[in-house]
Amino acid sequence: YADIFYNNCFKNGILPIVLPEAKIKELSEYSKRKEEIIVNLEEQKITFGNNEIDFEIDQFKKKCLLEGLDDIALSLEKNPKITEFEKKLSLNRPWIFND
Repeated sequence: YADIFYNNCFKNGILPIVLPEAKIKELSEYSKRKEEIIVNLEEQKITFGNNEIDFEIDQFKKKCLLEGLDDIALSLEKNPKITEFEKKLSLNRPWIFND
């Protein structure tokens, strides 16, 4: 898939996993059994039957998925610093603010 699809998955709370073709075929064959396949994001493992596949993920994106953080939530984490900046700005450039 294109990078835009891959990155949009994270923005929508979906974990896109990139695997080698052989591993995809292995998973596909196993899925025909209609048995459980477990995706463990914390451990970065896919478990099916007696098999495990490790997968890679950017640690920041992993944190966002695990904590349910989107762009707005990430901005709100910085709210104390934003408020502090606005206070300093209002003192140094009061004409910007209409309060």
